[in-house]
Amino acid sequence: MNYFEVSYTTLGGLGLFFLGLKYLSDSLQSSGRDVIKKILESLTRTRILAVLAGLGITVFVQSSTITTVMTVSLVNAGLMELRQAIGVILGANVGTTVTGWLISIKVGSYGLLLIGVGIFPMFAAKRQWMSTLGKTFVALGLIFVGLEIMRSAFAPLRDDANFIGYLQIFDAQTLTGLLACVAIAAALTIIIQSSSAMLGITMTLATTGLIDFHTAVALVVGENLGTVVTAQIAAIGTNTTAVRAARAHAIFNIVAAMVVILVFPWFVDFIQWLVPGDANTLAADGINTGIAWHIAVAHTVFNVVNVLIWIPLIGVLARIVTWLVPQKDEKEVHKLKYLGNRGIVGPEVALQQATLEMDNLVDITREMFQVTRDYVSGEGHDQKKFDRVNRLEDITDNIEEEMISFITQVLTGAVTREQSRRGYGLMRMADELESIADSLQAFSIYRSRLFKRKEDLSDDAWQDVMSFFDEIEAHFDRLTGARMQGDNIMQIRDLLKEGKAIKKLAKEMRSRHLDRLKEGSCAPVTAQTYSDMFVTLQRIKNHSTNYIEAYVGL
Repeated sequence: MNYFEVSYTTLGGLGLFFLGLKYLSDSLQSSGRDVIKKILESLTRTRILAVLAGLGITVFVQSSTITTVMTVSLVNAGLMELRQAIGVILGANVGTTVTGWLISIKVGSYGLLLIGVGIFPMFAAKRQWMSTLGKTFVALGLIFVGLEIMRSAFAPLRDDANFIGYLQIFDAQTLTGLLACVAIAAALTIIIQSSSAMLGITMTLATTGLIDFHTAVALVVGENLGTVVTAQIAAIGTNTTAVRAARAHAIFNIVAAMVVILVFPWFVDFIQWLVPGDANTLAADGINTGIAWHIAVAHTVFNVVNVLIWIPLIGVLARIVTWLVPQKDEKEVHKLKYLGNRGIVGPEVALQQATLEMDNLVDITREMFQVTRDYVSGEGHDQKKFDRVNRLEDITDNIEEEMISFITQVLTGAVTREQSRRGYGLMRMADELESIADSLQAFSIYRSRLFKRKEDLSDDAWQDVMSFFDEIEAHFDRLTGARMQGDNIMQIRDLLKEGKAIKKLAKEMRSRHLDRLKEGSCAPVTAQTYSDMFVTLQRIKNHSTNYIEAYVGL
């Protein structure tokens, strides 16, 4: 027996399997762009919707781990309550069973055919939907071929006495063997960070006849248990509620595994009764063609039943983790709303998160307009309002920096042309919004100088300044609203024409101020401040135009 050949062949097959899962996740996310966005925006309002949201996201990203980690991030941002998060995590456990059904199809038979059909549209199609469809075919083909390669690598081990001797240690029909199977599967899942990959290996071992159905089910239980660690790691450094969500995920999976271990013989018999045919029957060539379906059913029943049991107990689970994880004494500040761990989520989900963060940045900028107006319109210097303007500007700086770093990581990975265009557009829009915040801060500083020097503009001059401020703010609201509402390019082009009218209005106001200076109704010492304030407002108008142009790609 050439163990080296078996090892590298198995690793090669596993590599193709991983690559297929990655491509499948990317293509599903791309095709489900609007669905993912709606799920993220809704953020679930009832426990049933929370479970469905977790299921839906997991189906699209093909990873319960990604969904769980993303949920922890959203909880940390204060956008999801603990009970809603628990519901999403429960749904993720059901969603991950879809992968099991996918890989339980007779492996290898159509893998190369699917790759051949999909490879040309994937690289050469001009239409995005055709490229995405081709990538989906290639992904499925790689999954099937990877599993077939692993099956071929495992096949010679059926006749190897030494290997069979080692496997007897993991005979799940004894309590010791059962616990050993659960432990080794959990450990391997933690190492490779993918329960789907471990499920694929389990099905391949079972199909090859190396392990029986009892052992396969025990490995499935361990694989579910192994997903706990990633969520705990994601919760490090987060707020109390996020830690509680991670602990709820751990409790759910640990309790589920313990219950199945206690009733293991009866659970296996139930699956055998539920699925026609003997799970351990081998064909003449030594291949077990039916066991993959039995494993997929066992995986689904294990997760669905546990989720159904826990749905009415979400409140109880929330109280348990609240007791286990006391509230931190320090004040917890949420600097971002939506951005999570780019190293885990896929590109489409990452871009959807960045888009929602863009909406958050727009809202903060709108608040800054209001606070700036309140400050400059006051009777005197209001330190509290002035500090609030500066605080909001600091927040926009931070969000812009985080967004550019986050999106840059997205674009360094495998992304489509459309995703690349959107990513660069989001970075440019974030930069323009941050520049608007800088200008509003500068506008407030100019006003503060007048307060401190006990100088002022004439009533007519102030009326022109605030009228122009109102026009610029309304223009900003219309442009940002057009993006958030998804207006078409023609409607946005019409809005951009408003910029010419605003520019004309600015010239008229500046001319009136020059007339006031000549007449002596406005003090010359304040003329520079008036000019600086006007130039600052014009910059805001220009940045607003640049923002919407970045959105439409002009």
